[in-house]
Amino acid sequence: MDISTRHNPGFAVARCTLAGGESFRAEAGAMMATSEDVDVDAKMEGGLMKGLKRSVMGGESMFIAKFTAPPAGGWVEIAAVLPGDVTVADVSGELFIQRGSYLGSEEGVEIDAKWGGFKNLFGGEGGFLVRASGRGQVVVAAYGALDTYELGEGQSMVVDSGHMVAYDPSVTVDLRRAGGGNLKALKSGEGFVFHFLGPGRVMTQTRNQNALIGWLTTALPFTRS
Repeated sequence: MDISTRHNPGFAVARCTLAGGESFRAEAGAMMATSEDVDVDAKMEGGLMKGLKRSVMGGESMFIAKFTAPPAGGWVEIAAVLPGDVTVADVSGELFIQRGSYLGSEEGVEIDAKWGGFKNLFGGEGGFLVRASGRGQVVVAAYGALDTYELGEGQSMVVDSGHMVAYDPSVTVDLRRAGGGNLKALKSGEGFVFHFLGPGRVMTQTRNQNALIGWLTTALPFTRS
């Protein structure tokens, strides 16, 4: 299996090239196109309860689409809802992904919802994360361009809560108020931030979908029923 991307970083598309009989799983609705004769099957992997958990808690669809190539092989292309970058990340153990950024993965990677603690709840991520576990590749989407930081042992960085995309389980995460919640930070418009302490990967996005929703809410005219 080979996964490549194009049209990065503004309107990225990921193409998964499959050998005969190989399968690729994707978030329901992420498919853009496939080669002819690729079999498509959508189901609640792990049963109803796991599907509900992934949907309600993880922010993903209850259904996972499974694409299986015919004997001659084939390909599947997937894309995100919002404009932005797509990257292919290696999973060897676990990777925690923000709600809505998971697009697809190899069969060796299992997707589930994980309680990320109250730090995520107050950070605007709904308290839950998508957990990719196992071994293989996972396709991750960002709103805007995507940056990957490799933090060494003891290295740290601060990320606005709306710009976090994914991080390794080896990274220690702490939620804080920007600037300690002082008046200058409040006047700057900053809210909660994540403090990451290495070692491990941290992925961020250059745009914030929550800020987009807030802007649209104020910019669009009120509708009267």
